[in-house]
Amino acid sequence: MAETVPVRCPACHREHRYTAPVYPCVCGAPVTPPLDRHRATTPVSHRVWQEDWVTVRCASCGRSGEWPRPELGCACGTVLRVPVAEGRGPAGLGGAAERDTAADPDTAPGDTAADQDAEAARKATPDARDATAATAIAGTAEATAAGADATAAAGADAAAAAAAAAARPPFRSVTIRTALDAVTATALYLRWLGYRDVRRADQRPPSGIGLAARGVLAQVDPAVRPATLRDVECLWLTAMSESADCLYFSLAGYADDARARADALGVPLFVLDLTGTPRPVNAPAEALATTGTGKSAP
Repeated sequence: MAETVPVRCPACHREHRYTAPVYPCVCGAPVTPPLDRHRATTPVSHRVWQEDWVTVRCASCGRSGEWPRPELGCACGTVLRVPVAEGRGPAGLGGAAERDTAADPDTAPGDTAADQDAEAARKATPDARDATAATAIAGTAEATAAGADATAAAGADAAAAAAAAAARPPFRSVTIRTALDAVTATALYLRWLGYRDVRRADQRPPSGIGLAARGVLAQVDPAVRPATLRDVECLWLTAMSESADCLYFSLAGYADDARARADALGVPLFVLDLTGTPRPVNAPAEALATTGTGKSAP
């Protein structure tokens, strides 16, 4: 249950009662940052992207995720940053080592023991690769059989992806009131789709805010103007340079030429409504929203 702490504004000395926000973990359990009652609030004089996020561990499944740092707006106009208890309990903040791990997609907390066992099993079975090579150089009959097996495997993969999509819980949105809310809603949606280790992108895009996950870049555009052709092309080029897929999320929609280019490049486009629910607006986005990535998020 979210806790409530007294907050005093250092500028006007007004007293407030602040209740910590509750976010949904990908496992479905509520997650809330633990507040520190013994430290004073501090006014936010300027924004630093890295300082706007806090890492919180879910008490139910142990996953760690980045969420907006608790803040409160005073009636005098001051924005107050509410202190968070570092490393408190299983649902507390991760330490510096954990945050560094979360920033590294190769050593992220999503690499569970099951993932490591599967990787070890894959490396320990060279015979399977040898068998595949032998099949590739076999005669016409064997090649035909292999083709039939591949078709059956593709059908099984498609069925597995459809089953995984059907097993996903309903998406829980976050009401969008600020640009940070738009980023939070997008991060939740990426996890719901099945992308792993959602975090801030290493490079900031020319416009909007960048998020990254394993194998994908996402751009969140909270501007009041529709996203332009240049916005879509820049995102696609950046993703190509990193050998990643890309997705675009906009609050104000897209210009006609931007939608046409996204269709040609296969870039999924989503529009964020004020309820925080992304709505697909082209065929690649519809397909992704329907099936997800076919993988479960960590």
